[in-house]
Amino acid sequence: MSIELSVVVPVYNEAESIGPLHAELDTVLGKMGREYEILFVDDGSSDGSDTLLAEIQERDPHVVLVRFARNYGQTAALVAGFDHAAGAVVVTLDGDGQNDPADIAAMLPRLEAGYDVVTGWRTPREDVWLSRQLPSNVANWLIGWITGVRLHDYGCTLKVMRRDVVAGLRLYGEMHRFIPALASDLGARIVEMPVHHRPRRAGVSKYGLSRSIRVILDLITVKFLSSYSTRPIQVFGVVGLLSTATGLAITGILGFERIFLGIELANRPLVLLGILLTLMGFQFITMGLLGELLVRTYHESQGKPVYRVAEVRRSSGLEP
Repeated sequence: MSIELSVVVPVYNEAESIGPLHAELDTVLGKMGREYEILFVDDGSSDGSDTLLAEIQERDPHVVLVRFARNYGQTAALVAGFDHAAGAVVVTLDGDGQNDPADIAAMLPRLEAGYDVVTGWRTPREDVWLSRQLPSNVANWLIGWITGVRLHDYGCTLKVMRRDVVAGLRLYGEMHRFIPALASDLGARIVEMPVHHRPRRAGVSKYGLSRSIRVILDLITVKFLSSYSTRPIQVFGVVGLLSTATGLAITGILGFERIFLGIELANRPLVLLGILLTLMGFQFITMGLLGELLVRTYHESQGKPVYRVAEVRRSSGLEP
């Protein structure tokens, strides 16, 4: 029988949580009456998680184990899970046991209602407020404001997605947290629903304030890719034109003062500023043109479409 449900679980040093989590998943998924698989992606664990996962995989034919040669990060682990998943619906959840597998059954009907991505909203959060909840709340607001996809909880790994949406995602760096924004850019219909969040039962959290800088940098990348990846000249060109216009205006005024009013220009910083802005403007415009060439080379050489078709309808009897 074809697999209907693929559950992707990234694991990094979660030896104490793996057994209970697998037992929960096996029980929950077994009650659904669907063909399923559980893909554990070991992200270079060093605490024996890989050995435990290998033992589980030998006992349970539903389990697929993907082991990394070293630690690559959660985004890479999710991508590996997506690449090896065979189900029509892909579910993601953390390997630390804080996501409740029982919520999967409640999220699946939202796909059947027409949504493409159902993302969890952990409420109430069972994390330390200062080091985890406060940065998360700020990040959620910032991501929603910049991307236009407003959610309460971008950091919740528990998601249920259609296979065609997952196939269109291109994730790098730490971009797994931006999956809803990237999916929205593909035209996916997204809905958020509250899910249970449980206290960590074992192990140590891999998240902290140090990730905030990486989140901001990746957010800039996501915004650029979603809005200007096919038209970079509109970013660099606008900045270049403003800079050039300002520089020319400054040098023009100074030139008028020197020629007609006889004002000396020596030792005036505005002269250097005007020249600098003009040169920077030309450089930005040139960067935009080079970006346009790279975009066209990228899309045309690999046959990358610049759109995603949701549906095509024709009257019966008409040839395409």
